[in-house]
Amino acid sequence: MSTRVLVVDDEQSLAKVVASYLERDGHEAICVFDGPAAVDAARAHRPDVVVLDLGLPGLDGIEVCRQLRTFTDCYVVMLTARADEIDKLVGLGVGADDYLTKPFSPRELVARVRVMLRRPRASTAGTPAAEEPPRTFGALSIDVAAREVSVGARPVDLTRTEFDLLAALSARPRVAFSRRTLIEAVWGDGWVGDEHLVDVHIGHLRRKLGDDPAAPRFIRTVRGVGYRMGDG
Repeated sequence: MSTRVLVVDDEQSLAKVVASYLERDGHEAICVFDGPAAVDAARAHRPDVVVLDLGLPGLDGIEVCRQLRTFTDCYVVMLTARADEIDKLVGLGVGADDYLTKPFSPRELVARVRVMLRRPRASTAGTPAAEEPPRTFGALSIDVAAREVSVGARPVDLTRTEFDLLAALSARPRVAFSRRTLIEAVWGDGWVGDEHLVDVHIGHLRRKLGDDPAAPRFIRTVRGVGYRMGDG
């Protein structure tokens, strides 16, 4: 089955060019050109990936992404014409999985989508996810088979990318993972971009888990290397 990609950009000519590249790569592409239409189209068509411009009329990309995350766990690639890092971090903070700064190559975007859609899912622990009991780190419980996370009695709502990152870290809890290793485990070895994307998602994971970066219980920073699981 072909995958469905929703392209949202108020530059209609750009959206149509991106859609044509996606269609040539075997995807079904749907174009809309403002924020409210993006939310409606995502509800109606249930895309696998949303390519979402930050600067949209009606609702901006940040608000669209917030609303998408209330009813879909599709992958979101945020597009921004602003090089300001804050915009990128805010976009990722509401659940985007990746970002590109304009101007970009449509071929690069299609390659990012292709890699994203073939990302490995969940367990790297050596036993099939369906047979594995929940992984526990103090109050933190990670059920890889059910893709559920809780801290004590509180369920934690994670995006696909956040869950996959936590699953990769918890599969080998005594190993310090470099950013590149986590990129390959979660995004796939064909992914190209800024590896500090990992730091952004780690920050969001810590916030959702209630983990203080100054005294982390669940995700520890290994200086000069990357990250590993804590003992809770």
